[in-house]
Order: sequence, then structure tokens, then C-alpha cells
Amino acid sequence: MKLKIAVLAGDGIGPEVTREATQILKAVAEFGNHEFTFTEALIGGVAITANGTPLPQTTIDTCLESDAVLLGAVGDNKFNHLTPDKRPEAGLLQIRQELGGFANLRPSVAYPALAENSPLRPEVTKGADILFVRELLGGLYFGQPRWWNKEEGANGGGEAINTMRYTRDEVVRVARVAFELAQKRRKKLTSVDKANVLECSQLWRATVDSLKADYPDVTVEHQLVDSMAMHLMNIPRNFDVVLTENLFGDILSDESGVITGSLGMLPSATIGGKVNLYEPVHGSAPDIAGTGKANPLGAILTAAMVLRHSGGLEQEAQAIEVAVAKVLEAGHRTADISRGNTAANVTTQQMGKLVHQALAESIDRHQSLHAV
Repeated sequence: MKLKIAVLAGDGIGPEVTREATQILKAVAEFGNHEFTFTEALIGGVAITANGTPLPQTTIDTCLESDAVLLGAVGDNKFNHLTPDKRPEAGLLQIRQELGGFANLRPSVAYPALAENSPLRPEVTKGADILFVRELLGGLYFGQPRWWNKEEGANGGGEAINTMRYTRDEVVRVARVAFELAQKRRKKLTSVDKANVLECSQLWRATVDSLKADYPDVTVEHQLVDSMAMHLMNIPRNFDVVLTENLFGDILSDESGVITGSLGMLPSATIGGKVNLYEPVHGSAPDIAGTGKANPLGAILTAAMVLRHSGGLEQEAQAIEVAVAKVLEAGHRTADISRGNTAANVTTQQMGKLVHQALAESIDRHQSLHAV
């Protein structure tokens, strides 16, 4: 397998966690005789500093010429004085639009070794394995018109408008992604909406129902977003693939970080466009950048998604996920998942090396068994 991977490390802890993820990908390439090439490009605050824009054209070109894009994190408080369209985060929204990915995949897995990290009881999170499929290019984040009519004065005031808008075609394309993924998992799809209030949600629900006949092996249920937020905390293992529009998916998938015990454990992939975009869910965390405290496991698990969705290398993707689980079972922790047990803490780089070692041991064992 040959893969050209654009690496956009970005800001804050982005370069640290991305470095560990690329090391794991290089190890997979070495073990499997694959050919992965990596091209670095700028996005976010570092791009503003170097080029005056959060997303240079050279970065766009590099991404479009690649098979996959691996992104670290975007955001830096020192640029907060800029208008929103000039800040680092604007580069992230723009690259998503340029690449055209409309389906954001966010797995949320309850690792037994991290059961105590969740504020939820272990018997609640046990066995939870959810894949959120979030529509990424529509809804309130992109709908027009949008504006803020500011009024000066001691009490502020004025008026602001955001528009939630969806077409049937937009819902169909992301729903089909969710249905097809459900077929490969436990064959259950939960579609989330607010159909009791919003016309957009009524369109969403009707469209999902119209596709059910094409996937007779998948069980479909509908949940209102407010009740879904409660169910995620009470019965998370009842869900398999969860399909949502943009805003609801943003909120619910972040809420699912409670199940895993840390946002630092959550990977994501954005698929369906010209080139797939992969990024851990956590932010840039500039307050801990350069301290070695960042958790690279979200980025490493994101690397597994690169192999799965852009390389078709399912076994290799699973090998990375198994290696991460083994490292956690052995008691190794970065600061965000240590629960105060500093004796078990490892640095960002040390955690990456531990996953590399576990991956190598797993592959060696598999090759030996295959030879026998």
C-alpha cells in the first residue's frame, strides 16, 4: 500500500501529538512493507505568523495532492484580537470546505482500564462502543443568512441571526455513510434530531426513514437530541452508530468524552470529499504545549482511522487500537488520565514509544503464529 499523507501539525500541542502519530504510521509501514510518505504544511496560528493567513494556498494544494490529511490541533489565544475570519480556527473550517468531507466520524470507546476515569459508574460505561456520524458542512455553522446587528450602549443589545438549513440530498449522503458503517458493526442506527420543534429535523427524520428499505439488515431508531443527551450518560452501550446533524453532533460527541474519561482519547475522521481529513477531537491546549503532558492517544487512534478509511488496512488499524488498549491495561497514563496517580504518569513521547513497543510485539507474535 502506498499513501501520501499531508501532516498539518498546527498549534499548541498539535505538533507533539502528531509527531507520535506519524511515528506509529511509520512503524506500520515498516512492519508491513508499505510505502507512506509525509509532507508537512502549515495551518492555524503558525500559518498566520509565517504567511499572514490561517490557511495558505500552498497548504491547500499539498492536501489536495495527498491521499489523506493528518491534522494536529488549531487555535492560539494570542490571535483572539483578530476578526473570526482571520483567526486560526478559520483555517480549520476552510480546509474542511476545501476538501469537501461531509461526514465526520467520531468513535467513543469505553476502555476497561480507564473505567475509573469516567464520572459515570463502571457498570454504566462497560461495553460502550459508539460511532458518531456527524454531518459537517451544513446546518447552523454554514447556513445563510447569518449576522450580528450590534447596538452600542452600556447594556449591549442588538440582534443576531444564524440559519439552520438542510437539503434532502445533504441528509441522504451522510445517512448512507451511517447506514453502511452500521452494516459493518452491530447493525443498529440511531438518528438524532429535534423533529418535535424544527422543520429541518422533520426533513432529516423523513429522509432517514425513506432510506431504511435500502438497508433491511439495519435497525433504525430516532431520538430527540435532549433525550439523547441523557441516554448517553445513562445507557451508552445501547447505541452503536449515531447519526446527527452538525450542531447536535458537535455537542453529543464531545459529551461522549465522559464515557472514555478524557477528550484526549477521542479520534475523528472526516470522509466523503476529495481527500479525507483526520484529527483528534481535543483542542490545541496552549497552556500545556511543550510540557510533555499532552495525551497522544487520540492522535494515535486517529492514525488508525487513516489506515482504515484511506488505506483500506483494517488489520493494521485494529493492531494500533489493540496496542493502545494494552498500554492502558499495563497502567501507563498521561496526566489527563492519571487521576492523580503521578507515579504512573508518562510523557507524551514516552506514551508514543510504549504504543510503538506494544504494536511491534503484537505484530511479531502474529507473524510467528502465521509462520507456524
